[in-house]
Amino acid sequence: MALLPILRYPDPRLHKVAQPVQAVDARIRALIADMFETMYEAHGIGLAATQVDVHERLIVIDVSEQRNEPMVLINPEITWGSAERLRGDEGCLSVPGVYDGVERAAAVTVSALDGEGQSRSIPAEGLLAVCIQHEMDHLMGKVFVDYLSPLKRNRIKSKLLKQLREEARP
Repeated sequence: MALLPILRYPDPRLHKVAQPVQAVDARIRALIADMFETMYEAHGIGLAATQVDVHERLIVIDVSEQRNEPMVLINPEITWGSAERLRGDEGCLSVPGVYDGVERAAAVTVSALDGEGQSRSIPAEGLLAVCIQHEMDHLMGKVFVDYLSPLKRNRIKSKLLKQLREEARP
């Protein structure tokens, strides 16, 4: 297993639309393992392949407190979303240190392949539902700050570009 570099907003690669995974093979299983390792090391609860510059429809999630309930979603599709909406602060490993309110469906059902290539239908509510929707946005080339006003988005972009410049200094 290996830690993968996480793309940081406003990297344009975060806006690429992911393509379907063609086969759940050894390459995908190795990527899944690397993504879990990367997500756990970064203290995240979800990671989309887009965030590690792999533009395939693959997500790893673990919203459990003990970090022992890993979930793999390959080629996920939301098949149902509740009319009830929730607005909560979201953060993102690609937008470090930034949290802001985003409105999402309170509950969803997602169909996807798991890490073994088996088809699953997963009902989700609360944090898991939010996490699934957030990570699926990444697969569509969307980052949570895209839901914010242009003024907020530009402030965040300026702040993160400044951080990147400071980190690049010798």
